[in-house]
Amino acid sequence: IHRLSSSPSLNMHVLICALHRPSKPTGVCRYAANLAQCLAETNKITKVSLVIGAWQKSYFEQSFKLSSNKINLIIIDIKNTSSSRNIWFLLKLPKLAKYLNTDIVHLSFPLPIIRQLFACPIVATIHDLYPYEFPENFGYPNVIFNQLFLKICINNSNGLSCVSKTTYESLKQYFYKIDSKKNTTVIYNQADFSNITAQAPLNIKPLNNFAFLLAVAQHRKNKNLDVIIKSYHSLKASNKIHKSTKLVLVGSPGPETENLKQLIQALSLEADVEMLASINDEELCWLYKNCQMLVIPSTTEGFCLPLAEALSVGAKIICSDIPIFREIGNLSCTYFTLAGDITQNLSQAIINSFEQPVQTVQADKRFSKVQLSQQYIDFYSQVKLPTS
Repeated sequence: IHRLSSSPSLNMHVLICALHRPSKPTGVCRYAANLAQCLAETNKITKVSLVIGAWQKSYFEQSFKLSSNKINLIIIDIKNTSSSRNIWFLLKLPKLAKYLNTDIVHLSFPLPIIRQLFACPIVATIHDLYPYEFPENFGYPNVIFNQLFLKICINNSNGLSCVSKTTYESLKQYFYKIDSKKNTTVIYNQADFSNITAQAPLNIKPLNNFAFLLAVAQHRKNKNLDVIIKSYHSLKASNKIHKSTKLVLVGSPGPETENLKQLIQALSLEADVEMLASINDEELCWLYKNCQMLVIPSTTEGFCLPLAEALSVGAKIICSDIPIFREIGNLSCTYFTLAGDITQNLSQAIINSFEQPVQTVQADKRFSKVQLSQQYIDFYSQVKLPTS
């Protein structure tokens, strides 16, 4: 027999677990940093303990502006291997949460946990259902473990926060009884550059005198970065865009990195394409504000933080016509179909966008700290901890 304990206090100490494999910033790491900043903005949160690996320390300190004195960065020095991380999640994370006397543990991405070892409620953010929807992102047999860990996390968390309605619908498709088992909600990712001073990237060739197209995505199959490169090459070869126009690809390495590099070389675009992996918020903000357009041709996404970030500063955007982009995007976005010749479709969308008169696009405020912080507080206050 289980009874429900009282919900967490509204003056909460939140532990965010962001210990993750990548040695360079990814969307999940940026989400965790944004979550910490968002929570620190409200007086209902007294402290945020942000847990990361030792290999993540430099980019969390340099790329993300964790300026609030409420945020305590906790560095875990273990081997950056799957076995070491998973053992730490299963056995050490509960002890850390108890030692810090946290009121709630927020997993910034799905990871394996044993609920009975925690003395406080656990919530997890579900970014996507890629292990089920897009197994090509992981390869075999890796995807089997990704599916297993996602299932363990979903079953053992006390509450689930989906980053979009689209992700929530996917969650219900694969875990159809989820609503009857635990508290679930939809809270968008934060994308708020209102207090960021834009600064041109320092580690690439000066872009001030050049027009450029921009893509921001990890090097994964579903991001279709090869389509952007092919479209860019086609437009340059046919003189549809100025020959001085550059293509800037921002994103951490992944399974498609070598294929992308080989494609760039095969099309003789080495001098025209810039590939960046580690930039800070000021530099990313500058790229959004100064690009001719942000191009997002993904096949599937859970949320797409770059889309929200670009919307928050009023950038021009071209994206594939998929449900999540219709949900997150707005009327200022230009959509193109993934049916038929995707490269041609994207190329034509870029041409059409260039031919449209220049207009001022208002920044989208749906992803601001003010709106989202209250949603997190409401969610935390509703999550219950079953006890024997």
